Order: sequence, then structure tokens, then C-alpha cells
Amino acid sequence: MSYALVIDDNRQMAEALCRMLGMWKLQTRAALSPAAGLAIMKESIPQVVFLDISMPGVTGFEVLAFLRREPALAQVPVIIVTSDDQPETKVRALNNGAQGLIVKPVMPEVLAAALQQLGIIK
Repeated sequence: MSYALVIDDNRQMAEALCRMLGMWKLQTRAALSPAAGLAIMKESIPQVVFLDISMPGVTGFEVLAFLRREPALAQVPVIIVTSDDQPETKVRALNNGAQGLIVKPVMPEVLAAALQQLGIIK
């Protein structure tokens, strides 16, 4: 099953992003913690991961580093979704293997552009 995985500790944000992804008929799964997200990925590898960076315990950057070290997950595209719009955050995300960064609140046209860039939608 091809799906988009949203990892965000904020339930409302995760659900909103899943609904938005549904506008393009994408199957979605949401995880409210990094551990839950990794458990989902053990079951099946997602087509793309939308990853919050500010989460308690394990940060999104730590999750990203783990994904890039895991052979089965290293090629999964990751889009960072954050309220941190500082240029250095985007540089850090890209330098650590993310394919892009979207600033919250997520706008549908920005999400569409990210999906198009990844070739997930036309």
C-alpha cells in the first residue's frame, strides 16, 4: 500500500495535514510520536514522510537522521513541517537529507508544490 505518513505530536495538525493530503486522493497514516511513526514504518514503507521537528523527547531531526541511516528507509522522501521559518532551519533540514521544508500553517498550494516536486502528483 502506498501512503503518506504524517508524524506530528499535535493531533489537530496531523489530522489537518492528512485531510489536505486526501484532496489528492493520497492514502495517509498519522503518528503522534516518533516512536509511533517508526512502528508504522516497520509494517510498511511510506511513499513520503511529513515530519514535525519540534516534538517532546525525540526531535524530528533525530528521526530524520535515523531514517537516513536505515537502509530500508534511507531513500524515503521526507518533508519537514514546522512553525520554525528561520533560514538556518531549512538549511539544516536539507543538509540532513530532507527533500523540503513547509512552514506551518500548511497552505494547500505549498503542499501541492512539494508533492509535485517529488513526482507524487502532477
